[in-house]
Amino acid sequence: MVTIKTENLTRKFASLTALDHLNLEVEEGEIFGLVGPDGAGKTTTMRLLTGIMDPTEGQAWVYNKHTVKEAESLKEHIAYMSQRFGLYEELSVLENINFYADVYGVAKDKRAEAIERLLGFSGLLSFKQRFAGKLSGGMKQKLGLACALIHTPKVLFLDEPTNGVDPVSRRDFWNILYDLLKEKVTIFCSTCYLDEAERCHRVGLMHKGKLLRCDSPDKVKKEYNTKTLEEAFIKVIKDYEREQPK
Repeated sequence: MVTIKTENLTRKFASLTALDHLNLEVEEGEIFGLVGPDGAGKTTTMRLLTGIMDPTEGQAWVYNKHTVKEAESLKEHIAYMSQRFGLYEELSVLENINFYADVYGVAKDKRAEAIERLLGFSGLLSFKQRFAGKLSGGMKQKLGLACALIHTPKVLFLDEPTNGVDPVSRRDFWNILYDLLKEKVTIFCSTCYLDEAERCHRVGLMHKGKLLRCDSPDKVKKEYNTKTLEEAFIKVIKDYEREQPK
């Protein structure tokens, strides 16, 4: 089942084309990674796919919902964890997750079990009463993920979720994501860590608003005869720049 589909998805800001005719399909239960430097168009893509922003051209569907025409009903099926996810530092871990349960309209008689499960697999059960502002960076990211998952979304969008997080917390975070695949959650994430992108089923290599390559990390490395995805990405960008008119 195709969970995310775009057709010539484009977003322009005055003379700047932030996303240039993106054509992409992501399957159910897949971890798809969007990789590229700052300004490549990753966050713009996220905002378009989550219905936060309208495209200049083209269209997209997420979980069979048109991102513009059905933006409101789309929100029931997705979760979006932005780079600055809105945790309330003066509230406890439990108060934060209950707040998001209220926002998403999760019935009070159903949330207790969900909260226990989410805090359990994110390793936060023993920190229920700790203020969010007192958590480490990695624990804040785990709490943000738990809050995003409280309404059991089918598609999870993560915009550079481990940026600035220590390596051990990054590993723990990815272990949680792999556990979500057992529930057939589709995960669409952006990352600036190329080693992290190798954990994805497929990656999209973006540069200057364009999707330059899209395949599994192993196939991309094989195509460019490199040992790492970082080396392959450098070659992809150099090839692209060489082909541009002077």
